[in-house]
Amino acid sequence: MLRIISWNVNGLRSVVKKGFLAWLQASGADIVCLQETRVDEAQVPEEVRAVPGYFCHFVAGEKKGYSGVGMLSRIPPREIASGIGIPRFDGDGRIQVAQFEGFRLYNIYFPNGKMGPERLQFKMDFYEAFLAAVDPLVKKGERLVVVGDFNTAHREIDLARPKENSKVSGFLPEERAWMDRFVEHGFVDTFRLFTSEGGHYSWWDMKSRARERNVGWRIDYVFVTENLRERVRDAFILEAVMGSDHCPVGADLDL
Repeated sequence: MLRIISWNVNGLRSVVKKGFLAWLQASGADIVCLQETRVDEAQVPEEVRAVPGYFCHFVAGEKKGYSGVGMLSRIPPREIASGIGIPRFDGDGRIQVAQFEGFRLYNIYFPNGKMGPERLQFKMDFYEAFLAAVDPLVKKGERLVVVGDFNTAHREIDLARPKENSKVSGFLPEERAWMDRFVEHGFVDTFRLFTSEGGHYSWWDMKSRARERNVGWRIDYVFVTENLRERVRDAFILEAVMGSDHCPVGADLDL
């Protein structure tokens, strides 16, 4: 059994000070994918680089203290790379691609579109470029796992206040329509294979103390291609894990 966990840590150095390493050792994870790490290669804490038994790889954006993704894995990947070959998107350090035995793993920090029309367009363009990058692989029958912060709640069940947020980026019709297309192109939301009810979220607004009231959004996902659907044994959200405005999400795969 392979356990993959994804977590937007909202700053790697910050979460390390809040018990990240102890959580990692207790998590049972074989692969941990991190988003919004906000560190370049030289800023990755030494204690993270030196976790016993884990392969470690981080991708930084060109802008200091912004974006970034990283991976800690008990299983060294055959290959690991960053980006999808489009400088406009790759410069942010949002994409990590690892080839493991029997599947390809994408760790992605999708853009936030709340800062205005230009950022929303950037987000939608990023979505389209990513789908164009993985489509040929799906059509060839490759087994893909896509994890990360998608920055969009897919359906009304995925956030506490859908009506109030219907005109807010993260729940706009065009963002949700892209999520529909992503599924139509052969991807499965693993969490919804096991949990059909609402009230399960992965991000909460810190300023309004929304986590205490569980007024949240489910914007962090583990997706797999249809050819892995029957291999998914469990999927979960670790709401009790603190340290970020997001909590970890994960899935257990029979691989």
